[in-house]
Amino acid sequence: MTDRISLEAGVEALAARGVHLPSGIAERLARYLALLQKWNRVYNLTAIRDSDRMITHHLLDALAVLPHVGDARSLRLLDVGSGAGIPGMPLALARPEWQVTLLDSNHKKGAFMQQAVAELGAGNVDVRTCRIEDFPSGHAFDVVISRAFSDLATFADAGLRVLAPGGRLLAMKGVFPHEELRELPPGVRVRDTPSVAVPGLDAERHLVVLEAA
Repeated sequence: MTDRISLEAGVEALAARGVHLPSGIAERLARYLALLQKWNRVYNLTAIRDSDRMITHHLLDALAVLPHVGDARSLRLLDVGSGAGIPGMPLALARPEWQVTLLDSNHKKGAFMQQAVAELGAGNVDVRTCRIEDFPSGHAFDVVISRAFSDLATFADAGLRVLAPGGRLLAMKGVFPHEELRELPPGVRVRDTPSVAVPGLDAERHLVVLEAA
């Protein structure tokens, strides 16, 4: 099965779960996947090498959280510790009306994300190469999301400083993070902790939704 066919099957499976995706998304994701595979051979952007696992563990994993991100047309989203652009780039491709910022302190990963933005024509994506603690003040995001940035307490402390009033922090997790939730700082509260089903991925996935207390 080609990557394009696998992606189309994944998109259909997500649609059956209520995840609305635009037409042509499989083709754009396939182009992004090809770039990721090409750069990964030289720069080791991700430990996952197999294309089928890249599709399930990266692309579909990112898209599966869409129903929990929101449906506002002018949503401003920051992906902290984006790495190779996960989950921010798939989300940006799925929601071209959103303004998405990909943030990572690794310059090689930042260079890849810049190249991906250019080759995919993703005009709604901004790439920043720095630590979130050094991110310029004056920015406020409706959603700050992260998949592998840190523990919840560290993520909350970092994310709150760039969160717009009424905004939400979304932490993508595997198994339910009971201990991390107990260690959250007092300035943040848990809004929701839904489980997330990812097509083709037989593993636990949870989303922790936080907001300012």
